[in-house]
Amino acid sequence: MTIKIIVKGKVEGEVMVSKNPINFLGEVDKKTGKVLDERHDLFGKSIGGKILVFPFGVGSSVGAYTIYSLKANSCAPKAMICKKPDITVASGCALANIPLVIAQKEYDSLVDGKKIFLDAESGQIL
Repeated sequence: MTIKIIVKGKVEGEVMVSKNPINFLGEVDKKTGKVLDERHDLFGKSIGGKILVFPFGVGSSVGAYTIYSLKANSCAPKAMICKKPDITVASGCALANIPLVIAQKEYDSLVDGKKIFLDAESGQIL
């Protein structure tokens, strides 16, 4: 699989898939990593320690600070995979040194709960 690398890194972990966009500022608790929005498909779940797969981010650019806070509080995702580039998510991942890739073709093949190896240096999902 080939992907577009936004923030480099290599991680192995369990995939957590959301069909909904994520507003990190309003929907994610920066101290626990839990999704707070009752209408979101990940409501009540922690994104911490997962490889988070979602279509794109939404909301304020302050969401980048929330991503950084998740990392500082040890409840950030190991990596993020999305369909469309988003400046808030990209800058948050860059600040927090969380690998981020854009996967168009591979996106639909990523299954919730599956363990993968994300090589965000050579551009592969294994």
